[in-house]
Amino acid sequence: MTSIVETAVPAPSLDAVKTKQQGAWASGDYAIIGTTLQIVGEQLCETMNLKPGSKLLDVAAGNGNATLAAARRFCDVTSTDYVDTLLEKGRARAEAERLPVTFEVADVEALPFEDSSFDAVVSTFGVMFTPDQERAASEMQRVCRPGGTIAMANWTPDGIIGQVFKTLGRYLPPPAGVKSPALWGTQARIGELFAAKADSIDLTARDFVFRYPSNDHFMDIFRTYYGPMHKAFLALDAVGQKELDADLRAVLDRFNTVSDGTLVAPGAYVDVVIRRA
Repeated sequence: MTSIVETAVPAPSLDAVKTKQQGAWASGDYAIIGTTLQIVGEQLCETMNLKPGSKLLDVAAGNGNATLAAARRFCDVTSTDYVDTLLEKGRARAEAERLPVTFEVADVEALPFEDSSFDAVVSTFGVMFTPDQERAASEMQRVCRPGGTIAMANWTPDGIIGQVFKTLGRYLPPPAGVKSPALWGTQARIGELFAAKADSIDLTARDFVFRYPSNDHFMDIFRTYYGPMHKAFLALDAVGQKELDADLRAVLDRFNTVSDGTLVAPGAYVDVVIRRA
């Protein structure tokens, strides 16, 4: 009798996934889109009741929406991202407003800071895209002092951006074992990642309203500048690109609240405020 030996499928290399993601985010120009989201950084600072003089770290900061909002509130801000070109965009914005900010290239999964270095650690639509979610959450907790605050703005699974990523995933499935970024927009996942070292966790449902002259304009901007979508279209042949375009436009139509040819689509997200134990 011949025995059958099952061979385990190796888990995906999260470092390889991260390298690929880094290339995707660097491939477009997220700052073109990120600048439109500035109100989210302002709202997050208000939700967390940010105090002037706080020593604050912005992780996966992109072009600096939360960075600028905190600096405007007279915090001592360090802004980090693993895409240096995005940090340069944030630096230019800070210099234009004469806001003192420290910028440093850093990976949220391996932050180059001592334990308990910051009063607050924040991220707007950034850390949620890290491939190793547990490691990123652990690093955020490590560098935040006991009694400090961790605050995030995260897209939800059922909102327009969550559905955009779900649609992209049907054409280019993520590697096995890599969890959806949109889970960061749920109470359950935030609890799994942060509850063990938290005194309190509060999620507040919010909407960012995408306002574009048309669906065509939204698709042109996102296909050109939003790294994950840009890379997804490049990976498909002409037929696949046409089908993906149609499916994404169907998502836009589903969320659009007007019928005059423009796009006014609420994008659901949550403000997360965690008080560190």
